[in-house]
Amino acid sequence: MTSNRPTAAAEFAAPPVDQRRAIVALVALSVSAFTFVTAENLPGGLLTLIAPDLGRSTSEIGLLVTAYAVVVVVASLPLTRLTRRFQRRWVLAATTAVCAVGSLWSAFAIGYADLMAARMVTALGQALFWSIVTPAAASLFAPAVRGKMIARLAVGNSLAPLLGVPLGTWVGQQTSWRTAFLLFSAVSLVACVTMAVSMPNVDAEQSGTARGTHPDLRRFVMLLVVTVLLVTGGFMMITFVTQFLLETAGFPDRYLSALLLGQGAAGLAGTLLIGQVLDRRPWHTVVVALVALTGALLLLRTLGHVPALALVGLALFGLAFSAIPPALSFLSLRVAPGATESATAISSSVFNIGIGAGSALGALVVATAGVTTVPLVGAVFVLAALAVLGADLWAAARAAARGAATSRRP
Repeated sequence: MTSNRPTAAAEFAAPPVDQRRAIVALVALSVSAFTFVTAENLPGGLLTLIAPDLGRSTSEIGLLVTAYAVVVVVASLPLTRLTRRFQRRWVLAATTAVCAVGSLWSAFAIGYADLMAARMVTALGQALFWSIVTPAAASLFAPAVRGKMIARLAVGNSLAPLLGVPLGTWVGQQTSWRTAFLLFSAVSLVACVTMAVSMPNVDAEQSGTARGTHPDLRRFVMLLVVTVLLVTGGFMMITFVTQFLLETAGFPDRYLSALLLGQGAAGLAGTLLIGQVLDRRPWHTVVVALVALTGALLLLRTLGHVPALALVGLALFGLAFSAIPPALSFLSLRVAPGATESATAISSSVFNIGIGAGSALGALVVATAGVTTVPLVGAVFVLAALAVLGADLWAAARAAARGAATSRRP
């Protein structure tokens, strides 16, 4: 006998908790995302301040960012599995507390090794945070708006390079690099307390977020391939954008802050825009973003020497690239072949692999062919990601058409 009982996700058509409380929790989660992304990249902005103070070279200080990313790659999945029995509210609050403690430790580090240890501890918190935050945030809202809410969560990611790193750099220049870490330690503490107080306990099974709503191992693997390709291509440009603007576009040094601020503002706009369409057309949204990203990179390669057109390419790049991570996170929740938290942990690790690969490959291209070639090589990787995704969507459309034709036969 066939049961007419609907699935958990279908039963859960209404918001699971009071929406005012859910929004406060979402803001706290977004602020926490902001502090983690800022903490990860802050040594880059403070490079010339930390190096002489600790008696180290700038390349050694740069390793603080590289080692941080390595820890995130390695620790994401094990930490997710280790903590899966605990309520997400308290685990997320704990990860944000780790960010606060790690930043505080960084502020009072007595040497390079001590600072590196503080960074590793902070990275452990980030590894777990990114593994579980997307399913936890989605569980607070009705299924019909989860894409929009994941995009709003990503606002914190977009604001980090727009406000967080520039603010931390400015504070460091006005006072000390240690004060900058103190500032973001305090912000993390506020987010931690707000999260612990406001975030409801929602059962993942009941909310339909414990497992993928459309589980598909093949499509999940395809998403991982798309992620590593596009992030590699994108971070080739992100890593060397300053050098490109100075050497290829010919902008004076004094305009760099304003140019990067404009790129960050375009990225914020992309994050907000994608939330309006993500729930209705998630797959096609990624296709459009990848097309726009490819166009931006090709524009920078062919006409990046013209300052006005370099500005257009930079803005389009920021708009397109910032729209992609929330879309990929949302799609991972849909096609996760097992537990969504394991899927997001793997996705987070793959994303960080792409960051490292993009930075390393970009350095190789700059050393051998010059920074002007970076957008072209980056575009090749993004086009490869678009080809993989396009082939998958074409195959899915053909399979659906065959299924419809079969069902119409008498």
